[in-house]
Amino acid sequence: MDNEQDFIHRLTTPSSKELAFRELLSRYKEKLYWHIRHIVKSHDDADDVLQNTFIKVYKNIHNFKGDSKLYSWMYRIATNESITHINKNAKRLNISDEQTHQLMINNLKADVFFEGDDIQYQLQQAISVLPEKQQLVFNMRYFQDIKYKDMADILDTSEGALKASYHIAVKKIEAFLTQD
Repeated sequence: MDNEQDFIHRLTTPSSKELAFRELLSRYKEKLYWHIRHIVKSHDDADDVLQNTFIKVYKNIHNFKGDSKLYSWMYRIATNESITHINKNAKRLNISDEQTHQLMINNLKADVFFEGDDIQYQLQQAISVLPEKQQLVFNMRYFQDIKYKDMADILDTSEGALKASYHIAVKKIEAFLTQD
């Protein structure tokens, strides 16, 4: 593995771009898939959003300034693509955000790729009622163990705000899961 600057150079050089991009896919495809999947819930939607994410990365790699790590930049694109996907579905179905998240949870039960048990399903229900930012922070921290510093780059916010969002999200999830 070469250093990130060399890798980015290969990604932006026409003669090495295709091979470097294939490397990029193999390095990040699974991590980005699960990041997206935790946001959009559905396997099929996650596949679509992942494809859109990599298309955007491929088309815009020359715009990458190196202000953050490459993977932070890609996670930001994946996050934005996921949110855009959810919003488009809500608009297409003419339903609210809350209704959209409830629909995603209802569809999760029927998703043949969802391998969770009742407890995991309840956890997903609890996450779905959180505000969008708390959902993102909780998913990134709990499921992917992303450090707050890296999350701050991805979500373009302070570490302190992220820690507070995570703490609040955990409290809300605990309350949801322990209600009678």
